[in-house]
Amino acid sequence: MWSAENRLFPLLIKEPPHRDTGIIVVVPAYNEPGITTLLGSLASCRPPECMAEVLVVINAPPDAPAENLKNNITAVQNISKWVDRNKTTFFKLFVTDIGQPPYKKWGVGMARKTGMDEAFSRFQSAGNMNGVIVSLDADCTVENNYLREIEDKLLLRNDRKACSVFFEHPLEGKDYPEEIYRAVTRYELHLRYYYQALKYTGYPWVYHTIGSCMAVKAGAYARAGGMNRRQAGEDFYFIQKLLPSGGYFYLNSTTVYPSPRVSGRVPFGTGAAVNNMIIKGEDSYLTYNPEAFKDLRIFFRKVTDTCNLDLNELCSIYVSFPPSVRKFVEENVWKKWITEIKLNTSSSEAFIKRFFSWFNMFRIIKYLNYVHGKGIFLKKSPDEAAEELLLMQGKSNIQGGTKAMVEYFRSIERMG
Repeated sequence: MWSAENRLFPLLIKEPPHRDTGIIVVVPAYNEPGITTLLGSLASCRPPECMAEVLVVINAPPDAPAENLKNNITAVQNISKWVDRNKTTFFKLFVTDIGQPPYKKWGVGMARKTGMDEAFSRFQSAGNMNGVIVSLDADCTVENNYLREIEDKLLLRNDRKACSVFFEHPLEGKDYPEEIYRAVTRYELHLRYYYQALKYTGYPWVYHTIGSCMAVKAGAYARAGGMNRRQAGEDFYFIQKLLPSGGYFYLNSTTVYPSPRVSGRVPFGTGAAVNNMIIKGEDSYLTYNPEAFKDLRIFFRKVTDTCNLDLNELCSIYVSFPPSVRKFVEENVWKKWITEIKLNTSSSEAFIKRFFSWFNMFRIIKYLNYVHGKGIFLKKSPDEAAEELLLMQGKSNIQGGTKAMVEYFRSIERMG
């Protein structure tokens, strides 16, 4: 459970929130002199019925280069000029510059946490635990129904607690070199393929985990313990804490448009992937083999189809698991966990939920890295992996190359 002790800083904003504030958009910003593009995109949105705030957290790591620090100053100046030109925006804008916090592992995770903690405290002071904290990045733009859809599909729904938001990287244009568009297309195909492959396994909680594409109600934020202090990957870990309690959904009726630009600020994600492909070549970027997901599908089905067996029988089904799963999960480990699960559940629904709380996304990723690291399966290009997955699902290949494949997977996700 979140408490004031979890904060990295004392309250940053003295002005109390309007009592009708329902949405607070949090934007960490480091080395983002062009952040006003995002602000313009948000200002162009159809206003929600509730009051809204945008909280920008200007920050930098202790070892930030002088040029990046200068760009932080420029960002603040550009925001000030933007505010002078846009005095009638429907949202209240707050900009807080926290400088270079004295944390060795400072990164976007802590900056995101700083803003989201501040947003929570504002909702808490207003007594509004249903208020929505939106996580966005400074290099994004959004569809003009973005805030309305968050309001309609999350804020006004008592049965919903948090969501991942649909996204699309720009796959062509004149803002970046062609090689960047090709690289981000390949990377997005990996993300879309990975999403569909996870769904294929039968895992129940499949969502994209992108920090710039998520929103959570204040109450759910607190119950999950708030955003963690990870330097990067904070979004993945946070979302995994939200999923088992329910009320999480995929908001696919609006879109966030993340930048495809190169970045070296974090070891993974869009910027890092694009950067590596620019340096090493597009063919260097590989994804997980679909056969690994096929084995997970067999494993998950075997367990869920036999969850009503007695304990001894459940222990004995281990020999029927695919070899890759048996190499990853030793028999004594299986017996230990299935015993714990069986003895602490009284229905098939509870059994299945507890099983997937054990074999969760953390364990799935460990399995995938294990079977590829041990050479049980070889990684493939996103195009080849996506084609094989479609064939495994009894679907036809998509003609037109990587971009056409991305568009196809986007359309599947749009349909839910």
